[in-house]
Amino acid sequence: MPYFLSSRNSESQELMDNPNCDQITLYNTYKQFRKINTLIAQWKRVYRKELRPYLQTKPQGHILDIGFGGGDIPLKLAKWAGEDQLNIHITAIDTDERALNYVHQLQVPDNITFIQCSPSDLIKNGNQYDFVISNHLLHHIPSEKLHNILSKARQLSRYGVLFNDIRRSDIGYMLFNMFARPFFQNSYIVQDGLTSIKRSYTYEELRDVIPPGWKVNKLFPYRLLLNYYHE
Repeated sequence: MPYFLSSRNSESQELMDNPNCDQITLYNTYKQFRKINTLIAQWKRVYRKELRPYLQTKPQGHILDIGFGGGDIPLKLAKWAGEDQLNIHITAIDTDERALNYVHQLQVPDNITFIQCSPSDLIKNGNQYDFVISNHLLHHIPSEKLHNILSKARQLSRYGVLFNDIRRSDIGYMLFNMFARPFFQNSYIVQDGLTSIKRSYTYEELRDVIPPGWKVNKLFPYRLLLNYYHE
């Protein structure tokens, strides 16, 4: 358990969440998500161990990404699946219009669809996907709304749910503060990254608040992977 960050600070707000934040700095942040997520988010490991074995059994796999941000996770998953000759389609949603405007500037393959909407909108339309995933969504969710978003993700999934997020740690906070500053400039990466660490769960905290049937695992470095699989 952390000592200096012993309590989860869910009241701190990230700068990029301010609707009036600087657009150039915001877009630089979206762009730099590709690098920071490659370094720490462990999505290739998650793809190989959790997603690929199931997708190999399907003529076409369908994945929903909740809160796509800069769009880098869907793009990477589509690339890895293509290299493995897997037929998948990824629907990526975000409620923030700014994120949608940003990804419209990118080169996006035909098997990715970016949409501005909420999970509730998809449920109303009767949509379902093999896997529902998210990156860095958990620490944004107020504790009182956690069960609600997990329930919606479960409803939208046919096979499983994977929520990948930060594990709060004094050492992780110190290392990120030290090493991120030289490499991530002219963006909100450093300031918001430190805020995100303070807002994130420890393993024990998340384990103690998730509903029955959900499991949480530690990933290196200082990561949590929350998962649910339908029986």
